Amino acid sequence: MARVYLSLGSNQEPQRYLPAAIEELRARFGPLGVSPAYRSAAVGFDGADFVNLAIGLDTDLSPTELNDWLHALEDRHGRRRDVPRYADRTLDVDIVLYDDLVAQGPGHLDIPRKELKHAFVLKPIADIAPDVRHPVSGKTMSELWASFPINSEPLTIVML
Repeated sequence: MARVYLSLGSNQEPQRYLPAAIEELRARFGPLGVSPAYRSAAVGFDGADFVNLAIGLDTDLSPTELNDWLHALEDRHGRRRDVPRYADRTLDVDIVLYDDLVAQGPGHLDIPRKELKHAFVLKPIADIAPDVRHPVSGKTMSELWASFPINSEPLTIVML
């Protein structure tokens, strides 16, 4: 079994889509580690604020199989793929860390996820996996968060 950390985000009805995605993940993978949810400005395009959180889970799926399953999850929740990549979305789910793997693959599979350099991905993962080490830098998530310029990407905790 691999320990995996996911980033979930939504800027279209996040109060609806994020809890629904968490329930589907729990039904498929069992017990989950779930971070608090944070509101932040959209990155990469001019859009509504996002609500993001992190999930920790164990899986026997390969990274590619998991990525395919997550894409199907997004699709079930109205994710549109006929719009620009950086656009408003009902649900965005990315594999951020998969054990200590470093890999790229089809379907925008990129482990560790480069968005880990942003507060909206790093802070939620640091909340649930502070001692997990980045597979390239070797720094823990808490060390990475401690050195993050927090004022550059403000986060606001929100309830789902």
